[in-house]
Amino acid sequence: MSDVPYAYQEGETRTLADRVFEQIQTAIVKGDIPPGSKITEPGLAKEYGISRGPLREAIRRLEGRRLIKRVPHVGARVVSLSFEELLDIYDVREAMEGMACRLAARNMTEEEIQGLKELLARHEEAAELQEGKGYFQKEGDLDFHFRIVLGSKNEKLTELLCGELYHLVRMYRYQFSTSGSRPKRAFEEHHRIVDAIEQRDEELAEMLMRRHISASRKNVEQRLRESQAEQL
Repeated sequence: MSDVPYAYQEGETRTLADRVFEQIQTAIVKGDIPPGSKITEPGLAKEYGISRGPLREAIRRLEGRRLIKRVPHVGARVVSLSFEELLDIYDVREAMEGMACRLAARNMTEEEIQGLKELLARHEEAAELQEGKGYFQKEGDLDFHFRIVLGSKNEKLTELLCGELYHLVRMYRYQFSTSGSRPKRAFEEHHRIVDAIEQRDEELAEMLMRRHISASRKNVEQRLRESQAEQL
């Protein structure tokens, strides 16, 4: 038996599970593990140098975020949304994030609004934006949309938009919105949204956010169609 106390071992296991969870999630979001890829415990254990226990916990968490799903008689695979399912998500985002933006204009503190401005200033300096790549793949507190949802101060909206939906959108946004002119246009739209929030113009803030997500939806739709055409 190990001389290490059980409680310490349990905490250590959780730390390992957290680490591999974040690593695999990032790989899925970035497309390093493509949609539809088969997930095997032996393969992942070898690749990430982790035992089966923490790995299984990480996989369960990824299933909870709908990034991995189990298919009968096939096993676990990275989620692969259909064209229609992805566009459905954007329709939901347009409505719900529009509402969140309206509430953010009402409820965000001056400090939170200043934080949004500082975030955009950092984005503007980022090499990725200057090179025409996506600057908005960051997760959590660094994500513009995430901050606005939190700023709505509506727990239900936060639960819905920052849970499984958030990570699915992040995965496809990362893969289909990282080149071309869309990143710079999106950045300009972010500025106008922040201005409306700062002015406490709830109606304008909601309208601008809905237009912003609608434009992103059209961009993703175009990229998906182009990708499908290339495969023919």
